[in-house]
Order: sequence, then structure tokens, then C-alpha cells
Amino acid sequence: MKKSIQQDISLLNINLSNARSENESYDVYRERLTTNKKILATYFQYGREGFRAMFPEGVATAMKQAQAAEQVETPSTQTDE
Repeated sequence: MKKSIQQDISLLNINLSNARSENESYDVYRERLTTNKKILATYFQYGREGFRAMFPEGVATAMKQAQAAEQVETPSTQTDE
């Protein structure tokens, strides 16, 4: 049972708190709440096992990989003169 709980904690290894931290700007706070709402909706839609299948390394790792892939796909805007 303890291993299952540990896996669930590592699966959702992000800050799901609704409270705003002291060093968090309002814009970052609102963005985090929106992201949390989408993550929880996905979790409740597909269930624990489906969510674990989609994000085997956890949500935070998947979000970091998506941000890195987005930065690679977005070319820098340089003008040739």
C-alpha cells in the first residue's frame, strides 16, 4: 500500500495547492491554477491507471519535456539584412 501511495505522489509531483506562495507573482499563480485545473480534469477523466500510462515519469517531467520541445520548435526571429 505504501508503495502505491508513493507512486501516486510521484505521479503528481507538482504544487496542487490553491494557496499562493509568498514568492509567487499573481500572474504565475493564476497560470498555475489553470494548469492544475487541466491536470486534475485529465486525472479524473482517465483515472489513476490511465493517467499513470500517459505520464509514467510524472506530470512535472512531462511538462518540462513539453516546454523544452516547444523551445526547440520555435525558431528565433532574426532578420537578415
